[in-house]
Amino acid sequence: MRDSMTPAERDDEAESGRRAALWAEMRCRARSAREIYEGIYIAPYRSAIHREYLRQRDLFLVLGISDMLGVPSPVSFYTLELLPDLIDGFHEWHRRLGMEQSPEGGFRCC
Repeated sequence: MRDSMTPAERDDEAESGRRAALWAEMRCRARSAREIYEGIYIAPYRSAIHREYLRQRDLFLVLGISDMLGVPSPVSFYTLELLPDLIDGFHEWHRRLGMEQSPEGGFRCC
């Protein structure tokens, strides 16, 4: 069986294969450079960033659920539609704060 490709088509196919290999090598080097950058500049601060994230999330949770805990909140009207999302993280929040049971106030998660 004879090959149906012309020499020019074979050259074009070989060139596209070389380009694909070059792009794959460039992506690999860019990924390595990004990992080095993250290791040098981001990794030392990762725990501080996570602590700040948890602090802001806890504040948001308190503001969102404060009405159910009996604390009047001026933002309760705006957070009413967020309650279904906040309730999912409420159990994890009060456990992280060291409370074995959820705070009283007519709302139980345990």
